[in-house]
Amino acid sequence: MAVGKIDRALVADTALRLLNEVGLNGLSLRVIAKELDVKAPALYWHFKDKQALLDEMATEMYRRMIAGTAVPPGADWRERLLAANRGLRTALLSYRDGAKVFSGSRFTGTEHAAQMEENLRAFVDAGFTLRQGVRAFTTAYLYTLGFVTEEQGVYPLPGERREGYDMDARAEMLADHPLSAAAGPVIFEGYDEGFEEGLRLLLAGIEARFGAG
Repeated sequence: MAVGKIDRALVADTALRLLNEVGLNGLSLRVIAKELDVKAPALYWHFKDKQALLDEMATEMYRRMIAGTAVPPGADWRERLLAANRGLRTALLSYRDGAKVFSGSRFTGTEHAAQMEENLRAFVDAGFTLRQGVRAFTTAYLYTLGFVTEEQGVYPLPGERREGYDMDARAEMLADHPLSAAAGPVIFEGYDEGFEEGLRLLLAGIEARFGAG
């Protein structure tokens, strides 16, 4: 498509749109340039390499996430942890390979600091030390990234299941290991329920470990 002035926001928006079509492996500055009807070198004025582009994509994903995640006024640390990680999972699942794009990327703006400040303040106000609050929230964040990474390995997009995850075939293959065979549906199905149960386990662990809040 022919476009006017090329800027970082337009390139990131185009990259996120193409991500659902081509996936992370198929996404390149050349592919994006073709979509924008420009030469690839034009994009290098804005992004020196693919990682720089991924950083901007992750930042834009975060902007969209916080715009669509409502945190009730006066929410305590539990409510904030739940809201933040539910919102993160929803945002990541909106894009093919969303978790891979987000994981390991560096935010290019400071929008995340405002929400981070509010979240950590909720922990400190509840009696946690700052270190405990950071550790608790980071652990939940990493849980969500890992969970969605595995979830998208089975369902690249909601409703789009990869081949090789038939539970009957898996059970037959693991017939000599009955507990492992029976675990298949728990591992590879019911992701919504599994995610929520994992969050509850984290909440219980935070409370048991730090004895605060």
